[in-house]
Amino acid sequence: MKMPKMRLLIVIFLFTTSCGYEAMYSEKRIGRYDFKINNIILEGDRDINIRIQQKLINYTLNINKVNKIFDLKINSTSNKTILAKNIQGDPTSFKNTTIVYVDVMENGKTKNNLQFEKNFKYNNESNKFELKRYERELKNNLAEAITNELTFKLSNIK
Repeated sequence: MKMPKMRLLIVIFLFTTSCGYEAMYSEKRIGRYDFKINNIILEGDRDINIRIQQKLINYTLNINKVNKIFDLKINSTSNKTILAKNIQGDPTSFKNTTIVYVDVMENGKTKNNLQFEKNFKYNNESNKFELKRYERELKNNLAEAITNELTFKLSNIK
């Protein structure tokens, strides 16, 4: 009875140790990117800006020798629109649109103008506290996705 359990544990151990998992924002991965962010100027939606700044902080601390040093000016907006209403006129579904404009500057000159837009549709909830919490979490997730795209675009700028 103990032998099959032991084999199962060994197989699970082998699969989990050799999966190649690496944290997305680990120091090793940050070193692979050939850019550094020198300065970030944030305007617009406070929640989105805080999340973007948290995700980009590792790129400002990059101590490796890099070829590109960028300054970023980020302007973000988030809009909540009603998609549908019930018979009484109460909203039943919403759409959150997050738009982030990024001016990428190198040596004081504008190198690129980037625009990122993410949408998400969701239903209304009777518990307004839970709805606000869900919307806050949704904004954070959209900002995180935009930041991932931004770092990819920055790494590909020539």
